[in-house]
Amino acid sequence: MADWSPDLSQRDKPRYLAIADAIAADIAGGRLAAGDRLPPQRQLAARLDVDFTTVARGYVEAQKRGLIESRVGQGTFVTAHTRRPRPAPSRRPELVDLSMNLPPEPEDPELLDRMQEGFDAVGRDLVALLRYQGFGGSREAKDAASNWLSRRALVPSNERLFVTPGAHPALLGILCTLARPGDTILSEAITYPGIRSLAAQIGLTLIGIPEDEEGIDVAALCELCQRHKPKALYLNPTFNNPTTRTVTERRRIEIVAAARRCGLPIIEDDAYGFVPTHGPAPFAAIAPDLTWHVAGLAKCIGAGLRVAYVIVPDTRSGFPFSAALRSATVMASPLTVALATRWIEDGTADALLRFIRTETRARQKLATELLPPGSFMADPLSFHLWVPLPAPWTRSAFVGHMRSTRIGVVASDAFTVGDTPPEAVRVCLGGPAGREEIRSALDFMAHALEESPEMMSTFL
Repeated sequence: MADWSPDLSQRDKPRYLAIADAIAADIAGGRLAAGDRLPPQRQLAARLDVDFTTVARGYVEAQKRGLIESRVGQGTFVTAHTRRPRPAPSRRPELVDLSMNLPPEPEDPELLDRMQEGFDAVGRDLVALLRYQGFGGSREAKDAASNWLSRRALVPSNERLFVTPGAHPALLGILCTLARPGDTILSEAITYPGIRSLAAQIGLTLIGIPEDEEGIDVAALCELCQRHKPKALYLNPTFNNPTTRTVTERRRIEIVAAARRCGLPIIEDDAYGFVPTHGPAPFAAIAPDLTWHVAGLAKCIGAGLRVAYVIVPDTRSGFPFSAALRSATVMASPLTVALATRWIEDGTADALLRFIRTETRARQKLATELLPPGSFMADPLSFHLWVPLPAPWTRSAFVGHMRSTRIGVVASDAFTVGDTPPEAVRVCLGGPAGREEIRSALDFMAHALEESPEMMSTFL
């Protein structure tokens, strides 16, 4: 009913929640029926004399509860089969999981509609997408990949470019191409835990290189090359997971020079490379002949979109890589590749990336406001924090304390290669948690960081 206009004057909740509550109440009271069309958001905003964003958030909340659905090009309708309402997100910190490193999830109705439109368009060719596809990506998929990679000043030939089912399988294929069981791989001393599990699975020895504020120590890199004859150097050089450190341009050039002297291939895990608006050139642009570049979409669009673009150093390298990856994965899912391709072509991927940047800045601002000054490492655009713990806190005690209220953080053990892990934890600010939930969790954490474990023990 296009003339629907709720009375919000008697509701003491935020207006966007009041709108969702009014939709629920009118469905229950029979004023709204299945299939009824609600007023356009801007029209209702003018009618209620509220901001458009207030109505947009109200409709999003109602969608979360299963009360309404948005149909591209048609409008917003009361659902025919209303699902059980989803409880409103609790503002209590014990329901917030800060352990999974995911980008913030969009709630803007226009962006969600745009994403859905791309999904619907891909679905119109569903039968073809259920067939086996050629390995490495179709020409259309590679064109979209080249378009996306050009944002990082990378324009590889199609023979050097592969569309793969996510960064993790791509890294597995690269390691299997470059090394054999018993060989040595180098990495940052504190690094992405996935490379640790992959090295262990293949039977490789992973050795960590000490770091300073600019990146890995080049002298230590050269010394380890002489002593261990490693097969490759793995780096997560932009917004390192977990330290958030970005290797400087100067240090990248020094690392490339050392790698050339040692004949050492570089595996560049560029998971977060698209998130900064400005930053150092990727290793694949500085030394394309040395670098195996992995550009996953999980951190810059969404973790469920299991697609990554791999650039190999030369055409010949592609043959053993494709054989290794094909034997493990057969092919990337045509459905997800088609969706990624569509979103890149129609600009939805860029819109998602802009949202992630904007929301991440807001969440990092919360961290700066709430946590003790100097208590963590971060970048304004990284959606995780690295928190060195003040004495007498230990990582196990802090993780246990946070987990006692079901706030998940990850101890440094998961990221440390070789030496004793530092007393530190990784804290993630993205995923399904809303901004207010993040605020509550950070406020709880700030209190813990300013007190001793003994003072906090009453909460355990």
